[in-house]
Amino acid sequence: MRVDVVTIFPDYLAALDLSLVGKARKAGLLDLRVHDLRDWTTDRHRTVDDTPFGGGAGMVMRPDVWGRALDDVLGSADDDAPGHLVVPTPSGEVFTQRHAEALAGEEHVVVACGRYEGIDARVVDRARAAGHRVSEFSIGDYVLNGGEVAALVMIEAFGRLLPGVVGNPHSLVEESHGAAGLLEYPVYTKPPAWEGLDVPDVLLSGHHARIERWRRDQALARTAARRPDMIAALDVAGLDKADLTVLAEQGWTVDSGRLRPVAE
Repeated sequence: MRVDVVTIFPDYLAALDLSLVGKARKAGLLDLRVHDLRDWTTDRHRTVDDTPFGGGAGMVMRPDVWGRALDDVLGSADDDAPGHLVVPTPSGEVFTQRHAEALAGEEHVVVACGRYEGIDARVVDRARAAGHRVSEFSIGDYVLNGGEVAALVMIEAFGRLLPGVVGNPHSLVEESHGAAGLLEYPVYTKPPAWEGLDVPDVLLSGHHARIERWRRDQALARTAARRPDMIAALDVAGLDKADLTVLAEQGWTVDSGRLRPVAE
């Protein structure tokens, strides 16, 4: 998989050389390239922004500079592996694990990191008009100084899903926001007793079926307490009697084939 990141702060992306993504890059599992947007400027000051039409505070990133950059990095929509343009922006769709899974299946992703008041809207319009797939994503309901932090988040999210990046692929199945649609159960390690707090006895029992059931129950209870929206989205057909018992204890019932809070 190839990932290109275009930014005015290339050093910001240095963190991608660390941990599992960095190892994947060195192993050739991820072809990651970081580009300085200013390389596509044509004036002596390497200008990438200007004042907004219509007035207002801040500066807007110029479409001509971005256009030249994306022509080179994104390529043509008619290429054998056309790039999928990803633009981090607080006005985008909220980025989720499902989006990460979809991007992990791409051959070429280009991340355009905006700054200031953002990138001139015509850049995205032009890319779409040229036939490129374009996704505008937000990593949360808050505003950052630029797209670099969001780029780091998204690249780590989909990069770790590439085959061979995570040592034990089974860990991707049980983690929060995985295929089960639940938050992960609490985890423990040695020592079994620490500062008056003990690891639950079931985890020390060696009884694998009981451990699996306990973990499932904990995941259901934790999700119900912290993310009721995820419980509401569960497919009732995929739940067994024990699951429904746990959810009932947490205040959920099945109504017309859907899970609903009892108080609703």
